[in-house]
Amino acid sequence: MRPVRFVALGDSLTEGVGDPVTEGGWRGWAALLAGGLADPSAGESVAFTNLAVSGAQTRDVLERQLPAGLELRPDLVSVVVGVNDTLRCTFDIHAVAARLDTVYGAFTGQGAVLLTACLPDPGAMLGLPGALARPLARRQRAVNAVVHALSDRHGAVHLHAAEGAWLTDRAMWSADRLHPGERGHRQLALRFHARLAQAGLATGTAPAPEPEFPVPTRSASLWWLATAGTGWVARRCTDLLPQLLTLAADELRHRARGTSARLDLRATAAVSAALAALSAGEPRPDAA
Repeated sequence: MRPVRFVALGDSLTEGVGDPVTEGGWRGWAALLAGGLADPSAGESVAFTNLAVSGAQTRDVLERQLPAGLELRPDLVSVVVGVNDTLRCTFDIHAVAARLDTVYGAFTGQGAVLLTACLPDPGAMLGLPGALARPLARRQRAVNAVVHALSDRHGAVHLHAAEGAWLTDRAMWSADRLHPGERGHRQLALRFHARLAQAGLATGTAPAPEPEFPVPTRSASLWWLATAGTGWVARRCTDLLPQLLTLAADELRHRARGTSARLDLRATAAVSAALAALSAGEPRPDAA
């Protein structure tokens, strides 16, 4: 009996950031899920490959991870990405939609079962002031709307991870407030496993909900923020911060005029146009 081939694509969330293992590196929800996909007592096994890379955007998944993933001809593939797109000055919901549609379609065209998820708003998770947080929230809502629609179109097993009590439970999150800790990664793996088991696609034991390793101490968390965490923020502020300040100024102007609703309507219209363009089979810039 050949192993079930599971390939994971995406960014730092799927790479496993926030769930360190004792031998160094990261584990994460996808690796935890892989352990419960097959039943060893029935002679089943899993071949798991994690192609996710920290900082990846939809363009990186399309251009770098997709070709490698297709070569592996997975039975099951997860594509969870999009937050990093919202943190860049190059954010374009039309391009995000086109890239995701191409990636989803390439795998389902091979017969793979597709796993997707919508994700929390990074501004809210970081606790940014309203004028800075609202533009990021609007972008993340747009990405989630696209992921919802395309997941339905491609028949994906979709996880609603952008809402729920787990978002406000600090025990679920790592020191950076953007990535789940071990408990949070386990929660994601458990929720995906439940969906797959219900569909008869996961025959192994569900991941345990309780952490295997001790929760990092407060001093260890502060040390991470002061070292690796500082670099992480600095890299993302290089191009995001100037544009985010511009977006915040626009936000404040509309708020002063009482026209904030226009920004939401504009974002909603952009999502509708992006999805309509895919339905109409229009050329897909950046998706070739």
